[in-house]
Amino acid sequence: MTAFPRPSSSRSRRLGAARALGSLAALGTGALGYALLEARMPVLRRFPVPVLADGEEPITILHLADLHLTDRTEARVAWVRGLAAEHPDVVISTGDHLSFASGLEPLQRALEPFVGLPGAFVLGDHDYYSSVFKLPTRYLRRDPRTADAEDARDHLVELPWREVIELQASGGWADLTNARGTLTVRGRRVDLVGVDDPHAERDAYPAPDDGSDGAASAALLPPVLDRSGRALRLGLAHAPYRRVLDAMAGDGVALALAGHTHGGQLCLPGFGALVTNCDLDRRRVTQRLSQWPGRIGDPSTAGDMYLHVSAGLGTSPYTPVRVACRPEATLLTLVPAR
Repeated sequence: MTAFPRPSSSRSRRLGAARALGSLAALGTGALGYALLEARMPVLRRFPVPVLADGEEPITILHLADLHLTDRTEARVAWVRGLAAEHPDVVISTGDHLSFASGLEPLQRALEPFVGLPGAFVLGDHDYYSSVFKLPTRYLRRDPRTADAEDARDHLVELPWREVIELQASGGWADLTNARGTLTVRGRRVDLVGVDDPHAERDAYPAPDDGSDGAASAALLPPVLDRSGRALRLGLAHAPYRRVLDAMAGDGVALALAGHTHGGQLCLPGFGALVTNCDLDRRRVTQRLSQWPGRIGDPSTAGDMYLHVSAGLGTSPYTPVRVACRPEATLLTLVPAR
């Protein structure tokens, strides 16, 4: 019987390395495919928020964040429109409505079913300037903005942010760009305060209302009461920076709403967000609903402001992936604290 020659040890090593590389490439391709798929699997999350006084009727808030719309996000538009079937009492949008200018018309269609409902909004940095490609590794820095060139903003394309404001304000929603406002829910007043995007350092916390610009007439409405017996106040910010959350907590805000973080976007199962793209701790991004400024799980935080950080619905068009962090909208139901 003729014996076949055995492959040399160097050839065996090359074959083994080739197989390992092939397996690694297949694994990487599969992981990328799943990440692309997960970014197109939105979910509606629901949380009760015990911030109302005894006897108050529940109020449902639909929180939208980080839509990042373009002319190629029709499935996202259709999904948002379908949320009208939940019949929320209030709609809140916390910015980054666009990625490119082509997203303005899709934004109009996405929000059209909610026209006539009480609502409020703030803008994010992606409402002001078009998305551009950025190295993903920049987000591993403590402050990703330090990776940008000093003149980076000079080369950005301005988006139709004035039209984004007009689109929502014309539907009766309160523009909280460094401003205070009110909503009327079933004949009762809900107070509001908001800031422009803290991540872009556009925030200027508004002073207490002096009764001008219609505030006096709004004050004639009986307020919804929070668990402390004060007029219920909601706070809006695109990016949940600590300085803004501290200001809101000191201002008597019962519930602050923000987005920006994408929930970490690329998370590890059982660990959560790797980064937050702001100075908020990772656990609050992963948990979504927490209290500020107290520590998560500490019973002494019972009287602290509630904070909801949405993982949002979109991503940058240049990194359209998510891992262990599905895109989301949230239905928050405000209920009595006891």
